[in-house]
Amino acid sequence: MREISGSRSCLEFAIFTIVWQSLQVVKWERKMTKLSRRDLALLGTAGVAVAAMASSGIAVASDLKGPGRTSLAPQQALARLREGNGRFVRDERPSSDISTKRRLALAQGQGPFAALVGCADSRVGPEHLFGAGLGELFIVRTAGNYVDHAGFGSLAYAVAELGVPLIVVMGHDRCGAVAAATAVVNDNLQLPAALSAMVEPILPAVLSARASLKEGENLLDASIRANVRRVVNKLRNHSDPIIGDPIKAGKVMVVGGIYDLDTGAVDFFDQ
Repeated sequence: MREISGSRSCLEFAIFTIVWQSLQVVKWERKMTKLSRRDLALLGTAGVAVAAMASSGIAVASDLKGPGRTSLAPQQALARLREGNGRFVRDERPSSDISTKRRLALAQGQGPFAALVGCADSRVGPEHLFGAGLGELFIVRTAGNYVDHAGFGSLAYAVAELGVPLIVVMGHDRCGAVAAATAVVNDNLQLPAALSAMVEPILPAVLSARASLKEGENLLDASIRANVRRVVNKLRNHSDPIIGDPIKAGKVMVVGGIYDLDTGAVDFFDQ
């Protein structure tokens, strides 16, 4: 109630400002100190209309509640992602909710059913490829889909505060960040400082992939997979109890996947 009252006071002040400014414009245009009754009536009507619309908006928003925590178990959340990705691959129309009503409800709170660590790549939009709507996925994105301190803190918030039962680490084929890391390892590529810092966390995965590379296997593809698996294992075995304890208790599951840019399919290869 206190929040609604504060919003109403702000709106009343805004309405007063609009009406006052309108009066000044009319005064200036007509160069007179007194307005006609007709002018005052028009301005008064406009003010009442704005106030009515604003009050209506508050009532609608205040009647809505946030979605609350998901009731899905980890495997159910993963099945939902699989189902959404299947529709995406088949070019079926998504059923995601992006309505005004949904947006207003989410303004009161969020309750995503999964957290996703993805690559900062314009071709890989998690909400689209999983057919998810507003507020359904909690997404952390960096080039190369690795998790730094800020990323881990974000996931910890998703687990502890929002109650997500599933964390997905998703790479994709032809990843530019991993390709740069392989070039550093194989060709001693020299990168600018900012890009060197970006690929540095990926280098161990590339070295591991190269050490175990089989004949005929592509190093980039193997490195992308190894990078996803490395991040997954890091999260599964993290010593911080805020994520570690729910994972050990089976309340949270961490899985790894690779998105195929051509087919649109996600292969959840590490479960």
